[in-house]
Amino acid sequence: MNTQKSHIRFLTLLLLAWVASGARAESVAANPYADETPAQRDARMQWWREARFGLFIHWGVYAVPAGNLHGKQVPHDGAWLMDIRGVPTSEYMAFAREFNPVKYDPDAWVRLAKEAGMKYIVITSKHHDGFALFDSRASDWNVVKATPYGKDLLTPLAEACRKQGIKLGFYYSQAMDWSTNGGAVWGGKKKWDKAQERSMDEYIDKVAVPQVREILTKYGEFPAVLWWDTPMDMNHERAGKLVELLRLKPGIIHNNRLGGDFSGDTETPEQFVPAMGYRDGRNFEVCMTMNDTWGYKNYDHNWKSTETLVRNLIDVASKGGNYLLNVGPTAQGEIPAPSVERLKEVGAWMKVNGTAIYDTTASPFSRLPWGRCTKRVSGNQTTLYLHVFKWPADGQLTVPGLKSPAKSARLLQTGKRLKTAASADGLVVNVPKAAPDPISTTLVLETAGVPEIEAPKPVVVKQSADGSLRLEAIDAALTGGLQYLSGHHQAIACWQRPEDTASWPLAIQRPGRFKVGARISSLGQGKFEVFLGQQKLAGTALKTGSYETYQTVSLDGELDITALGNEMLTVKPVAEGWAPLNLESIELKPVK
Repeated sequence: MNTQKSHIRFLTLLLLAWVASGARAESVAANPYADETPAQRDARMQWWREARFGLFIHWGVYAVPAGNLHGKQVPHDGAWLMDIRGVPTSEYMAFAREFNPVKYDPDAWVRLAKEAGMKYIVITSKHHDGFALFDSRASDWNVVKATPYGKDLLTPLAEACRKQGIKLGFYYSQAMDWSTNGGAVWGGKKKWDKAQERSMDEYIDKVAVPQVREILTKYGEFPAVLWWDTPMDMNHERAGKLVELLRLKPGIIHNNRLGGDFSGDTETPEQFVPAMGYRDGRNFEVCMTMNDTWGYKNYDHNWKSTETLVRNLIDVASKGGNYLLNVGPTAQGEIPAPSVERLKEVGAWMKVNGTAIYDTTASPFSRLPWGRCTKRVSGNQTTLYLHVFKWPADGQLTVPGLKSPAKSARLLQTGKRLKTAASADGLVVNVPKAAPDPISTTLVLETAGVPEIEAPKPVVVKQSADGSLRLEAIDAALTGGLQYLSGHHQAIACWQRPEDTASWPLAIQRPGRFKVGARISSLGQGKFEVFLGQQKLAGTALKTGSYETYQTVSLDGELDITALGNEMLTVKPVAEGWAPLNLESIELKPVK
């Protein structure tokens, strides 16, 4: 995986472009699913769509340096240490002598995944450093031949998954291999070791193809998933040699990162939750770390809270996707304690609320100010699971735009029946004054047939007691391709096209002069303008370092609002030099 912040968005957009371009038709001879019917595809994907939650495991020799080299901490992801510092192959391979996972307990790992409510596991059979967790005839750079441990790590994991009823998938870096002659390196970067200089075609034929054949044939019914990663320099011919090997494992699912115009079965947004599901019904799986690294780093303690992890899972499910949450074990074979703690806490929530996640489909609502919704249809009945993050202080939860009456309404946690009533704004559910669950409380609404839902009305932003106005992303009217990004930050997501706009209607009760600030995350410094009537203010985004880090930008000048009544504030990008950003909010503060 690539967690170098400036590369993540590039890679995601590159992958999406490959899928969308349709530049070449997939080779029927190579692709085992080229002639698959929709019904066949649905049957093959069924278990995966129902699962919704899986465990990602990034494990390898990089766990030995644990993010450190020559006494110094190496930035970015632990699994990318070799690339980031250009470590010579011989020096890096020496770490294998210290890779001895004597504390590895695959049965405990699988039990932990089950306790967390996960239905499948994907583990790095070989990452970009080329080190294999299995015994390979194609390369001695593997756990059996290069480490004191000397045993295949995938065999006992497959057995544990088999016994405990968990699906097992294998991640395989098919293109980038920094330790093996001929493997690719990150785009635009020069190879730093003569040991890397063989042709890539020779690498594909002598290493990648044989190793993929090995992992597809050595572990019984597994892998259920083959998770390709980073299709650097993968043309159609190279990718075709790999994709045709999937015939060895009928029914296997694979993702969109093989390259060579093979789109695979699943989209793979990395480290962010997309604003909505993918067009044309594409399956998607959000892969995400629990802290800031895929591979183990002994000093990365920036752990996501259990609340964030649970709400991310709900958010992903509400858009019809799966959540693949990562752990990075140590070189001794232990999953870090903070990961274990959080997975157990997520599992406690899932034990109560799992029915509102598993085998559900995307929300029928475009936005909900208090949380998310998942859906299940059975015959002529639709069940709406309302995941409430922000509990209503007045005991009345409005489901905006829902015109269908509820046949029944209840709290999932306790089964308590709830009263409902129709209103001009939607269906109102009478709920207890206190939230039963501070992270997310699930309400269950049952309706007959397809729910009737009106488009949401614009939210008029009113002034606070001090005269300020806070314009939240979720309340904006959006044009063009703009979408809402939810999760830890509710924002207007991936604002890429400068022709798109966001607008908010304002109700002014206290006119005056106002300073304006915009809360933004961006990797660039795109310029934008804020319009109110004939007035215009200019602003420039800050480079915040990642799309998860937000900072407030102060706009030049002030807005002068002289009259009571309604106004419309609009944000427009400046086309020249525009750089994508996320916009969380706009705030107007009175000048005293």
